[in-house]
Amino acid sequence: MKTEVLKSIKQTEEERRAMIAAAYDAKAKMIADARMEAENMVAKETEGAKEYKAKRIADAEAIAARKSAETREEGRRRAEAVRAASNKNLDKAVALLVDQFKVKLNV
Repeated sequence: MKTEVLKSIKQTEEERRAMIAAAYDAKAKMIADARMEAENMVAKETEGAKEYKAKRIADAEAIAARKSAETREEGRRRAEAVRAASNKNLDKAVALLVDQFKVKLNV
């Protein structure tokens, strides 16, 4: 009977060691899985951040290009208006200069 009790105790200790080893293995696997998942999440979010950054830059460049085109067009319109106004007054200015020149010649 003592041998049976000792065998039972020994078997129980071996089962306990096996359970502890299995628990350590499960713990190591869980940690490895968690690390892998964290790395995947970081990689995914990093890629998402890069895409967001590229989109924001593209949007900003498009806005800047549009504003630049609007500014150039406004400048072109103003220059055309100044040209038109100066051409409108050109004949009067030339006539005035000729008259002043004639007055100085007759003096």
